[in-house]
Amino acid sequence: MTDKPKRPRDANQLAHMIAGIVTGEDVKHEPDTSGQRKGGLKGGKARAKVLNKGRKREIAKDGATARWKKSERQWDTVDQRTT
Repeated sequence: MTDKPKRPRDANQLAHMIAGIVTGEDVKHEPDTSGQRKGGLKGGKARAKVLNKGRKREIAKDGATARWKKSERQWDTVDQRTT
Protein backbone atom coordinates (compact mmCIF):
# COMPACT_ATOMS: atom_id res chain seq x y z
CA MET A 1 0.00 0.00 0.00
CA THR A 2 1.06 3.59 -0.46
CA ASP A 3 2.14 5.87 2.37
CA LYS A 4 -0.29 8.67 1.57
CA PRO A 5 -4.04 8.26 2.15
CA LYS A 6 -6.48 8.05 -0.75
CA ARG A 7 -7.96 11.43 -1.65
CA PRO A 8 -11.72 11.56 -0.93
CA ARG A 9 -14.11 12.77 -3.63
CA ASP A 10 -16.30 14.81 -1.32
CA ALA A 11 -15.01 18.37 -0.74
CA ASN A 12 -15.92 18.30 2.96
CA GLN A 13 -14.09 15.04 3.54
CA LEU A 14 -11.09 16.41 1.66
CA ALA A 15 -11.07 19.54 3.84
CA HIS A 16 -11.27 17.36 6.96
CA MET A 17 -8.38 15.22 5.73
CA ILE A 18 -6.22 18.28 4.96
CA ALA A 19 -6.98 19.77 8.37
CA GLY A 20 -6.01 16.48 9.99
CA ILE A 21 -2.74 16.35 8.10
CA VAL A 22 -1.90 19.96 8.99
CA THR A 23 -2.65 19.47 12.69
CA GLY A 24 -0.73 16.21 12.80
CA GLU A 25 -3.68 13.91 13.47
CA ASP A 26 -3.44 10.38 12.16
CA VAL A 27 -5.95 10.25 9.29
CA LYS A 28 -6.92 6.75 8.19
CA HIS A 29 -10.27 6.03 6.59
CA GLU A 30 -9.77 2.39 5.72
CA PRO A 31 -12.61 0.02 6.62
CA ASP A 32 -11.97 -3.04 8.75
CA THR A 33 -11.63 -5.89 6.28
CA SER A 34 -10.53 -8.59 8.68
CA GLY A 35 -12.36 -11.83 8.13
CA GLN A 36 -13.86 -11.02 4.76
CA ARG A 37 -11.65 -13.34 2.74
CA LYS A 38 -12.16 -16.34 5.03
CA GLY A 39 -15.88 -16.52 4.33
CA GLY A 40 -15.39 -16.73 0.59
CA LEU A 41 -12.81 -19.47 0.88
CA LYS A 42 -14.86 -21.78 3.07
CA GLY A 43 -18.38 -21.02 1.79
CA GLY A 44 -18.71 -23.67 -0.93
CA LYS A 45 -17.13 -26.43 1.12
CA ALA A 46 -19.30 -25.65 4.14
CA ARG A 47 -22.44 -25.64 1.98
CA ALA A 48 -21.50 -28.92 0.31
CA LYS A 49 -20.96 -30.52 3.70
CA VAL A 50 -24.48 -29.56 4.82
CA LEU A 51 -26.29 -30.67 1.64
CA ASN A 52 -27.21 -34.30 1.15
CA LYS A 53 -26.32 -36.24 -1.98
CA GLY A 54 -29.77 -35.94 -3.58
CA ARG A 55 -29.92 -32.17 -3.16
CA LYS A 56 -26.42 -31.77 -4.63
CA ARG A 57 -27.56 -33.81 -7.62
CA GLU A 58 -30.64 -31.59 -8.11
CA ILE A 59 -28.50 -28.44 -8.01
CA ALA A 60 -26.05 -29.92 -10.53
CA LYS A 61 -28.91 -30.92 -12.87
CA ASP A 62 -30.42 -27.44 -12.71
CA GLY A 63 -27.06 -25.90 -13.55
CA ALA A 64 -26.45 -28.26 -16.45
CA THR A 65 -29.94 -27.64 -17.80
CA ALA A 66 -29.43 -23.90 -17.64
CA ARG A 67 -26.08 -24.16 -19.43
CA TRP A 68 -27.48 -26.34 -22.20
CA LYS A 69 -30.54 -24.14 -22.55
CA LYS A 70 -28.28 -21.12 -23.02
CA SER A 71 -26.26 -22.99 -25.62
CA GLU A 72 -29.40 -24.05 -27.51
CA ARG A 73 -30.63 -20.45 -27.61
CA GLN A 74 -27.33 -19.36 -29.09
CA TRP A 75 -27.58 -21.95 -31.87
CA ASP A 76 -31.23 -21.10 -32.54
CA THR A 77 -30.31 -17.50 -33.30
CA VAL A 78 -27.49 -18.65 -35.59
CA ASP A 79 -29.90 -20.93 -37.53
CA GLN A 80 -32.43 -18.14 -37.93
CA ARG A 81 -29.84 -15.78 -39.35
CA THR A 82 -28.65 -18.30 -41.98
CA THR A 83 -32.13 -19.16 -43.27
